[in-house]
Amino acid sequence: MKAIFINGKEKNSSTLAEIEADQLPDNDVLVNVDYSTLNYKDALAITGSSPVVRQFPMIPGIDLAGKVVSCKSGRFKKGDNVLLNGWGVGEQHWGGLAQYASVKEEWLVPLPTAFSSKQAMSLGTAGYTAMLCVQALEKQGIAPKDGPILVSGAAGGVGSIATFLLAQRGYEVTASTGRPHDSDYLLSLGAKNIIDRASLNQAGKPLQKELWVGAVDVVGSHTLANICASLQYGGAVAACGLAQGMDLPATVAPFILRGVSLLGIDSVYQPYDRRLQAWETLAKEIDATMLANVTTEIPLEDVIEKAGDLLAGQVQGRLVVNVN
Repeated sequence: MKAIFINGKEKNSSTLAEIEADQLPDNDVLVNVDYSTLNYKDALAITGSSPVVRQFPMIPGIDLAGKVVSCKSGRFKKGDNVLLNGWGVGEQHWGGLAQYASVKEEWLVPLPTAFSSKQAMSLGTAGYTAMLCVQALEKQGIAPKDGPILVSGAAGGVGSIATFLLAQRGYEVTASTGRPHDSDYLLSLGAKNIIDRASLNQAGKPLQKELWVGAVDVVGSHTLANICASLQYGGAVAACGLAQGMDLPATVAPFILRGVSLLGIDSVYQPYDRRLQAWETLAKEIDATMLANVTTEIPLEDVIEKAGDLLAGQVQGRLVVNVN
């Protein structure tokens, strides 16, 4: 079978390889992969830019969708359509950027009937994470009538889908991007306003003008600090990424003087019921036209090159990998 294979910690140690299927780990379910994705975390792993991978050799790919070949417990039947996001796959366990994957049954979710495998991967971890962010803000009581909402890194995978989901639900979305040429794309997703990320990514005052009632942040560092400082009283930000950095150079002022909430969003180890709910809601709210507009399909052969482009901020929307 074909797979992206990471041989070691050194940079440029990733190759497109032919490996024997019997090299796969002995897990509960064997999946014939139809599509995977290329996410920011995958790009870090493939390029060796960050120590994402915990053991070697490794097949990266934190997402996959395909058909069950066999299941030891019988929980899934041969031919069942399934998908997987997270659980350390592509980091600690061999992942989805291959034609077959051997995984644990509790990692899998049935593919919603509204989606094909390709459409599910057009969403992938990015869409699933975006939905978790939106649900967290709503659970916090942030409603469209309360005021405008910000999405950082809006032209990327999570940002694109978060922008669409929020706009569909009636929120007035301000999209932050470092790529002015993406403005038309963001407006087509439902954004009402576009701002330059430069207005957020430098050191700022502990408390700033109250601009937004909520936010989805994929950037971290100074950007997240400035978002917190610019939220309205009682506002909230769902934080799910670290594109600018893992640091948070902020003060407690927004939290103790404005009652701001910082909501941490982890997509890797969410329990099954919450995963299922997120995917079922995505199936109701996402249409095929929207998915086509945010998706670029690439073959497995292009993954290593595109990983560099993704880290350089040169990718719009989602990269879906046809592993076959």
